[in-house]
Amino acid sequence: MRIATWNVNSVRQRIEHLVTWLKECSPDIVCLQEIKCTDDAFPRLEIEALGYNVVTHGQKTFNGVALLSKLPFDETKSGLAGDAEDVHARFLEGVVSLKSGVVRIACLYLPNGNPANTEKYPYKLKWMSRLRDYARERLKTEEPLILAGDFNVIPAAADVSNPEAWVDDALFRPETRESFQSLLGLGLTDALRAVNDAPGQYTFWDYQAGAWQKNMGIRIDHLLLSPQASDRLVEVGVDSYVRAWEKPSDHVPVWADFDLETA
Repeated sequence: MRIATWNVNSVRQRIEHLVTWLKECSPDIVCLQEIKCTDDAFPRLEIEALGYNVVTHGQKTFNGVALLSKLPFDETKSGLAGDAEDVHARFLEGVVSLKSGVVRIACLYLPNGNPANTEKYPYKLKWMSRLRDYARERLKTEEPLILAGDFNVIPAAADVSNPEAWVDDALFRPETRESFQSLLGLGLTDALRAVNDAPGQYTFWDYQAGAWQKNMGIRIDHLLLSPQASDRLVEVGVDSYVRAWEKPSDHVPVWADFDLETA
């Protein structure tokens, strides 16, 4: 079973890229971020034609997340608990049934937090705290759980080409990394680092200053696994080649294969 995440940076602008990649990669479940459209504007027909069930939690112009699954959803729920006034479309979870039981996938688009000297950074840290509360409760069920998405967190110096340039950035500040580590401290596993400890595993390259051409990247798109999911982890991949396509997203897909029977 292959589960993937991709910040597409506007699904309507990248629909051809998305369809091409879905055909090539053939993931069973996909978490999309920054779809940047309302639910009714999502190009679901093109994706459903490939055999996917589609659930969206959209927002006009900004944010927005979606789940695509070859398996039918047993249940879905949008929004992260903990702040009734937070109207940003950043969180969507779905449950699917397997031969061995169920697997729960949470698709998330964590706040960027910049500029760090504004109210945006406390909002980021509070959102991470809410995510930690969510994960803590879900882990009690002892079911396979995958938190997948654009975390807007550079976990360590090995995850950025030029650490010095990011010291004051909300993605790399000590409080951000500490909050991410406390999430892992609950018992979650960073899927990529479980199979590959090499530096230079980037998932984002800015559009500016020739970042892609110079490989000035960062790793901010992650799949975090519960013990029941990490026990079944087989392989993790980063499809960096799609960043070289014409008019690409600044993020690339990350996928993980699990020893789970889908039918």
